[in-house]
Amino acid sequence: MNELVRRSAAEIAREVGAKRLSASEVTEAVLARVDEVDDRVGSYLTRLHELARRSAQRVDERVAAGEKLPLAGVPVAIKDNMCLTGTRTTAGSKILENWIAPYTATAVQRILDAGGIPIGKANLDEFAMGSSCENSALGVTRNPYDLARVPGGSSGGPAAAVGGFEAAIGLGSDTGGSIREPGAFCNIVGFKPTYGRVSRYGLIAFASSLDQIGPLTRTVEDAALAYDAMAGHDPMDSTSIDRPVEPAAAGLRTDLKGLKIGVVKEFVTEKLGPEIDALYRRAYSELTDLGAEIVEVSLPSADYGLATYYLIAPAECSSNLARFDGVRYGLRVEGDDVGQMYEKTRSAGFGAEVKRRILIGTYALSSGYYDAYYVKAQKARTMFAQDFRKAFERCDLIAAPATSGPPFEFNAKSDPYSMYMMDYYTIPMSLAGLPALSVPCGYAGKPQLPMGLQLCAPLFEEAKLLAAAHAYEQATHYASQLAVAL
Repeated sequence: MNELVRRSAAEIAREVGAKRLSASEVTEAVLARVDEVDDRVGSYLTRLHELARRSAQRVDERVAAGEKLPLAGVPVAIKDNMCLTGTRTTAGSKILENWIAPYTATAVQRILDAGGIPIGKANLDEFAMGSSCENSALGVTRNPYDLARVPGGSSGGPAAAVGGFEAAIGLGSDTGGSIREPGAFCNIVGFKPTYGRVSRYGLIAFASSLDQIGPLTRTVEDAALAYDAMAGHDPMDSTSIDRPVEPAAAGLRTDLKGLKIGVVKEFVTEKLGPEIDALYRRAYSELTDLGAEIVEVSLPSADYGLATYYLIAPAECSSNLARFDGVRYGLRVEGDDVGQMYEKTRSAGFGAEVKRRILIGTYALSSGYYDAYYVKAQKARTMFAQDFRKAFERCDLIAAPATSGPPFEFNAKSDPYSMYMMDYYTIPMSLAGLPALSVPCGYAGKPQLPMGLQLCAPLFEEAKLLAAAHAYEQATHYASQLAVAL
């Protein structure tokens, strides 16, 4: 493996910015890595070799002209539910299989403006609905640490690309855990900022009140660099927060002295089995070794997370996906009249999981059931925000598992409920709109496979969250202790 593809985004940006390395050299090395391994991993749905080469040449010209680019020459994998002008943007669905984006998402554009190089559009669960990346209609993505296992979902493509050294930064979207879970499964950092911190303009919507773009990286420092480049108000997104952003990369620390970290008493790790229980107890002890004080906090609403999420998210998805009717976007299957055309187009274009969630959401929003289900779920969502607010009166950050186990084999979770349970530890933070991340914390199972520690902060406290995660990462170095399978 070429040594260049192993470098972090921060290392690449420093070297390219200092003209000791060119963006074109890095890009050629990564494109060669993609050509070598991606037929086995399947990270990318669309490879963008020519665009990457043109972008790298432009970055080299900008650096030569004296521009300071925080992500100069950094190769980026873009989840294929984010628009990039002139490229195929599929959302992992047959209904958008050949749709070409006419504009670029704000988050993607800000990464490119900072010097990022678009390597390709990465695979995902269809319309970001899934926890394993097995629901893509257009390809299979495998975990780079064990090709017989899933990479996690829904951002499995960008996570596998970063974990397998096919990019230094992956752009993912997180609705109920879809950045943090694949981050844990692929032994990398998965970071979801506060809802509204990063613009959703140009992100194909799944559940608009939950969707959030964030980075997948091999180090916390890289996540901070990507966040600094993307975060900030965007007038093109009405849910974008108009509030100053505290730079995160400049404030990384190496200890946790003075911090109180809450452990949620309802997140009982004993039920995950003795091996995983011991792993998380060791992780909490390592936080203490770094100077943090561990305190117990309570989230009484925790057990209502799945039920709440799986009413709100499908309700919003049933509304958002109504636009895919064969008239305005992508696939059209002709029928005898317009009603039959709608029916045939949506029947052929959507996969089983998308249809399941549209049915659930339509039912929850229907007359006679709206108050009983959707309104009640929104009231429960308010409880989550209140519970977290009370918990953060006792601590600065919260630590919890990112997943309930290591990566599993394909088709191991065949019923929807067991798959939904994979999001148990990540959904509460999404419902409250909080910033949260997953950082490697060791290995479990046979063979030994990656596990992630989830850290969560109050609203808009991304800098504190990333600083603490950096301290943990620098003290433990779990990500470097396991080799990829290719």
